[in-house]
Amino acid sequence: MRTKAPLARTAAALLAAGLLISGCTDGSSPDPSARSSLDSAAQEALKPFATQKLKWRECGVPGFECSTLRAPLDYEKPDGGTIKLAVSRKKATGPGKRIGSLQVNPGGPGGSAIEYLQAYAGLAYPAPVRARYDMVAVDPRGVARSEPVECLGDKAMDAYTQTDVTPDDDREQDRLVAAYKEFSAGCEERSAKVLPHVSTVEAARDMDLLRAVLGDEKLYYVGASYGTFLGATYAELYPDRTGRLVLDGAMDPSLPAEQLNLDQTAGFETAFKAFAEDCIKQPDCPLGTESAEDAGRRLSAFFLELDKKPIPAGDDTRKLGESLATTGVIAAMYDEGAWPQARDGLAAAMQDNDGSGLLMLSDSYYERGPDGKYGNIMFANAAVNCLDLPPAFATPEDAEKALPDFDKASPVFGKGLGWAGLTCAYWPEKATGSAHRIEAEGAAPLLVVGTTRDPATPYKWAESLAGQLATGTLLTYDGDGHTAYGRGSDCIDSAVNRYLLDGKTPQDGKKC
Repeated sequence: MRTKAPLARTAAALLAAGLLISGCTDGSSPDPSARSSLDSAAQEALKPFATQKLKWRECGVPGFECSTLRAPLDYEKPDGGTIKLAVSRKKATGPGKRIGSLQVNPGGPGGSAIEYLQAYAGLAYPAPVRARYDMVAVDPRGVARSEPVECLGDKAMDAYTQTDVTPDDDREQDRLVAAYKEFSAGCEERSAKVLPHVSTVEAARDMDLLRAVLGDEKLYYVGASYGTFLGATYAELYPDRTGRLVLDGAMDPSLPAEQLNLDQTAGFETAFKAFAEDCIKQPDCPLGTESAEDAGRRLSAFFLELDKKPIPAGDDTRKLGESLATTGVIAAMYDEGAWPQARDGLAAAMQDNDGSGLLMLSDSYYERGPDGKYGNIMFANAAVNCLDLPPAFATPEDAEKALPDFDKASPVFGKGLGWAGLTCAYWPEKATGSAHRIEAEGAAPLLVVGTTRDPATPYKWAESLAGQLATGTLLTYDGDGHTAYGRGSDCIDSAVNRYLLDGKTPQDGKKC
């Protein structure tokens, strides 16, 4: 079954932060969500959280229950305030002995784990897995139902998504910087309580707290995209509590933000070339029928036209300009199943002056509904990323200096993705994390899955993470799209299922 690709956020959103990564601890404490840095009083204050009883209720989707988990707002000061985290589950269906709870996270950061569970994972994960696991999701702090970060109103967000991210002169550059500053100030104004406490380390502690409350001795987990960094962070913090973890579409935690953004820019170029190779074989390809390189030049030229003169898009308040069109194309690169939609959208825009198809793709990426209301994914994305890593660039001059490298990585998308690395430069909270290797010594065997032409998490990241983890095993899918599990490969699904059900990893380096 094909489904919407799990969300991966970074520079790809064009106006959304640089990537993740976070700080490390020894992970040796026996108390849920505690580190050796906590004094005895703080560790004692955590116990009521670990012994709370969840009150489950029906929540509108047949077969699923919902509850609320209380967690410390600040784990360093657990008696200083709480945060409410939304949780959902679908009990194991049987037959077979129940293994435990399988927590899932679709990535982002900022993707709703509950939406992913109720719309996909709890219904379409392979039946043998759903039979023996309670399928469980917690929206990470600051995301969706868990005290969401808010930054801009809907009209202001419309303006923000249309900001020119390929400035041609000082005036346009000043407008872009002003947009980043307005976004950051809006987050501080609307979300001051949670903004300092939405790091990946804190989200991993929340996962361990949920594990304890559910009564599981070990964490069982499937994380996609950014969810792989969340899972790897958990293994680093709590190697002795790490059970079977699937890290699909892996991040590389050892890289600083600029390199992550640069690698991902190259990843989108790789994905676009695959899309273009397919497109030029079609008789109706709007990018020509000569070569992928020629298709890229045609698309770049079209983006330049839109930069000068946006076109109608079936919306009373918005037209399709360069920024929205670029986001629409990028959105389609996550799943080859969306390639026909991108091809049709480009044809309508380039040939009929109708930008509605690309605008629809862009809106889906930004989680903008038909009523003009936005979800909080872009707000949460920036909030997590800007805490997890120092900014890719501190000044516009830094970003401008790096543009040749980004253009080289992707002649089509490089300039816009390069400027996107400036977002966190104006963030109101200082980064608490830093790039570092994650080895998770003492953890159970961990399964890392990589896709060779993944646009958002380049395959070399999966190779790197599997090599860093002391017990990592790499499973490779030779194909297109973002992530691999549950996306149509029987070879991948069989290997992952065997690991989740029997704890047996495939041979390291196995390819499908």
